[in-house]
Amino acid sequence: MSEETSTSGPADVGARPHRVVVLALDGLLPFELGIPHRIFGRPKDDRGRPLYEVLTCSVRPPGPVETDADFAIHVPHGPEALATADTVIVPASYELGPVFEEGVLTDELAAALAHLRPGTRLASICTGVYVLAAAGLLDGRPATTHWAQAEHLQRLFPRVRVDPDVLFVDDGDVLTSAGVAAGIDLCLHMVRRDHGTAVANEVARRTVVPPYREGGQAQFIALPVPDPQQASTTTARAWALGRLHEPIQLRDMAAQESMSVRTFTRRFREETGVSPGQWLSQQRVERARHLLESTDRSVDQVARDAGFGTAQSMRQHLQAALGVTPSAYRRTFRAGAEEPGAGLRT
Repeated sequence: MSEETSTSGPADVGARPHRVVVLALDGLLPFELGIPHRIFGRPKDDRGRPLYEVLTCSVRPPGPVETDADFAIHVPHGPEALATADTVIVPASYELGPVFEEGVLTDELAAALAHLRPGTRLASICTGVYVLAAAGLLDGRPATTHWAQAEHLQRLFPRVRVDPDVLFVDDGDVLTSAGVAAGIDLCLHMVRRDHGTAVANEVARRTVVPPYREGGQAQFIALPVPDPQQASTTTARAWALGRLHEPIQLRDMAAQESMSVRTFTRRFREETGVSPGQWLSQQRVERARHLLESTDRSVDQVARDAGFGTAQSMRQHLQAALGVTPSAYRRTFRAGAEEPGAGLRT
């Protein structure tokens, strides 16, 4: 890799937009290539300035790159663009060759990755993780990929701690996601990590996707679309969201759907991929994040309004979910509000 020291990152770029460079490889999936452009191309600060700049490059000079569809795309930048990146994202490809088959980089790909600066944030979507693993960037680190490839990834790269069940893994400066829609979750997570829930939620709203799915949520949900002939847990979830500040019992949620606790718990997990208790904790963490970012309420008041009851309980939940205390979280986003590149490092 280049020995030039990176001077940029989510918290350091000042007035310059954070540059995201997407590495387009032959055999790429057009949908997944488009995810970073869609998500990172939307956020703006309160003055209307873009918070990110998104470029696409290939391992070759500018020119066509084949996709897995019946068309190619023209990529305007060569591998030199990687040297300018604050974040590099590697989407999935179905033509990784020796990277996928033997776990080794091609000379062309190795030469391209040599442009990376130390400190660059790296991310992959789906099988893009093979590139990071073949480069040795995931040795000893947790990672994920599409559930159908997880076992193969683990066999090929035994030093990588593969988690086959989660939507994405955030290991600080290296992030990996499962396939397809999980790439949206990962990119929204990075926006949320950089600029807070309000910015990420606005991007999600404009993209018409759920604003937040926990990274640890299961990739495979038994009933992703509830059978219209069966009762769902939608009413109970809406009921709970309207009273997060109150104590909520599992039996009360089940009662909203006229189900037994056992049936409700099973149906809830089938529809959401998590237990009711886990879901409530996730929603309360999100409510606390929003209140810490957008209001001047005391930490004690935020804890009560988010349903944690005490500041100590909220502190424990935020520490587990985000790795920061409520006060540190608030300082991060209040201090960075005037700087387009400011954000939280985890």
